Amino acid sequence: MATLQGKVALLTGAARRIGAAIARTLHAAGATVVIHYRNSAADAEQLQAELNAQRENSCFLVRGDLLDIANIPTLITQTLAQTGRLDILVNNASSFYPTPLASVTEQQFDDLIGTNLKAPLFMAQAVAPHLTANHGCIVNMVDIHGIRPLQGYAAYGAAKAGLLMLT
Repeated sequence: MATLQGKVALLTGAARRIGAAIARTLHAAGATVVIHYRNSAADAEQLQAELNAQRENSCFLVRGDLLDIANIPTLITQTLAQTGRLDILVNNASSFYPTPLASVTEQQFDDLIGTNLKAPLFMAQAVAPHLTANHGCIVNMVDIHGIRPLQGYAAYGAAKAGLLMLT
């Protein structure tokens, strides 16, 4: 992997699972990482301690609900206040649960579309000036269900298909 020394990556939903693995990988390549989380404070703090033990002041945390679009600029402001720059956005935060077409609720639909499609779009808009200035990039996490729907997961599949089209 090419060195990412001096680069800053903001990763949404990165306190656990694949987000944490991506954070560790970018960190190992030299990037400073900013871990976004919503409810996983203990996991985020543990990951921050792990990464900062490897390289002091190389991992920071930001907390926020990505469904609150009005809060997104605050996440970017907090990131910049802690790191001074932003080069990489990884839109990883995701909700995933069954929503059979016959019984999906408006709340479920809003949650799945919000976390998997709407939030990544508005995160990209918010970081665009910074990434453009630094020749940065955006990584949107999609999966096979964006092109091959999973039975019983209608809203999730629609959201991932939409994110794929935005990408």
